Amino acid sequence: LKAHSIGERLGGHALRHSGHDLIYPGASPSQTGVLETCTTPPLTVDQVELFATAAEDQWFYQMYVDDLPVWGMVGEMLPDLDAAKGENFGNDLSHLEEAVAKHSENGGEFKPYVYTKRTLHVSYNADRIIKVDLTSEPSSLTEVKSGATLKFELDVQWAKTTTPFHSRFDRYLDHAFFKHQIHWFSIFNSFMMVLFLMGLVALILLRTLRKDYARYNLTNTATMGATTGDVEEGESDVEEDDDGKPLMKEHQSNSPHATGVEDSGWKQVHGDVFRAPKFLPLLAAILGTGWQVVTLVMGVVLFAVAGPLHGEVHEERGEVLTAILVFYSLSSVVAGYASGSYFKLYYATTPAGRSKAASATSGVGGATQWQLTMVLTVLLLPTIMGLVLSVLNAIALLYGTIYYIPFLVLLKLFFLWVFVSVPLCILGTLLGRHAKLGGNKAQPFPCRVNAIPRPIPDDTPWYGVPANLIPFAGLLSFGSIFIELYYILTSLWNYKFYHVYGFLLGVYAILCLVVCMTTIIVVYFCLNSENYLWQWTAFYSGGSTALYVFLYSIYYFVFKTSMHGLVQTSFYFGYMMLISLGMGTLCGTLGHWAANKFVRKIFENVKVD
Repeated sequence: LKAHSIGERLGGHALRHSGHDLIYPGASPSQTGVLETCTTPPLTVDQVELFATAAEDQWFYQMYVDDLPVWGMVGEMLPDLDAAKGENFGNDLSHLEEAVAKHSENGGEFKPYVYTKRTLHVSYNADRIIKVDLTSEPSSLTEVKSGATLKFELDVQWAKTTTPFHSRFDRYLDHAFFKHQIHWFSIFNSFMMVLFLMGLVALILLRTLRKDYARYNLTNTATMGATTGDVEEGESDVEEDDDGKPLMKEHQSNSPHATGVEDSGWKQVHGDVFRAPKFLPLLAAILGTGWQVVTLVMGVVLFAVAGPLHGEVHEERGEVLTAILVFYSLSSVVAGYASGSYFKLYYATTPAGRSKAASATSGVGGATQWQLTMVLTVLLLPTIMGLVLSVLNAIALLYGTIYYIPFLVLLKLFFLWVFVSVPLCILGTLLGRHAKLGGNKAQPFPCRVNAIPRPIPDDTPWYGVPANLIPFAGLLSFGSIFIELYYILTSLWNYKFYHVYGFLLGVYAILCLVVCMTTIIVVYFCLNSENYLWQWTAFYSGGSTALYVFLYSIYYFVFKTSMHGLVQTSFYFGYMMLISLGMGTLCGTLGHWAANKFVRKIFENVKVD
């Protein structure tokens, strides 16, 4: 056996030698078939119960021959075969299946049987193994009894083939499933959703915001004109927009030219919109982790798409997991830089940051806050993953499954984190702490932040309440990926080889666009209701996709799988929880980034008194 990589160990591919030695055939035809036999000692009661459990739960085993997988069933739960076989049983299961169905209807008793004879068909081309098949002989089904002996036989049959070596894995790829018409239709449907959302955002930017700019700027101009007496006699200071609606209203006042100022809308929060969000170190750490996940996913997907250049990832066990570990470790510098720069950007708007600036002391943030941000960035994701995987590993160890991660592998992961990931994260944080942001160190934002926070109105319409808008944003984002999510879950839990990474790259790009568009819309409605707490709202807007992903995983578990028991249930929901959290962090980070660009853009073009 070749040495197992860390990716193979994490994927549960802890292979053991089967005890069968395959000898490559020579020129003589007599060497194309080899029969190996093995007789067990008398079975004990515990061994009988183990075989009975394997037959009742339909256990199967997986073997690899030259890295080509083959599968076989251990046994079956059947009625008395002596009465069910009949005269024409042989290798034909049709009569047996009828007898089993009839026996089940009558409520008869079933007994455990195991396959004792198997045939391994190996096709080769020159010095390369091309195809491997394993068949179990139904006529070899033997009842498992205490004290009985079982004679197992493996017949190895070699045959020549002209199939080239590079296409030997194609038979494992379910092209009819992954390249079905519905898969193409889902991509088209998601693309149309992107066009719709882009049109909606364009409508906000080009039409609604243009009217807002005209109203606010005209209000300021008219007010200044009334103050200086520049309005001529008989001239009306009421102007209209493209729809004929007044851009501002005249109010009764002591001055004949006094003009009312717009008392609602997103411009009114210009002095608070760039105020530091609550729990700034936590949000900075989450966004840093989110950018790490964005980089990680993009890197792994591109690595898989480039499979023809370095070898298809589905042909090598554990290659995807190894790539995830490598990209995660290297992208830690991205997490540190993103969290450090974000904290530095907003720390100056906090009371502590203002006091430092007023005292003219050097420093780009409080030492304690900086340390907290850095520690959270380093520990946040590894801690959550470590806790979940520790529970799953304890369950796997308790039940003795192959998905138990050995201690040496855990030690390697710890050293990889301590000596690669942590130093890169700290380096990134230091780089972000000293980065030049916004081009103006004294004022990195388009608008100054008021010392006293503005109260948020209570009489906000329903479409201005973040809790009402966030679920809709997540639903739209989930709608763009749920078809692809079905294929991914089928590959993870139903033993299919996922190989359409071009589809995955396209869906990933569509998801990024949809999340950005929906978050911009949510933030605009909130700002228009004079709610300037947009940072967490933007993150939750994108991150709410995770809730729908987890709800869909529950549906998939109930209706698309036959999993049961503590091991299968805990592993399924444990990993799906990690996937959902990763998806939420990724989408929330993208949403916050898009909202940040949007907010900066609209307030850059407003004249603020």
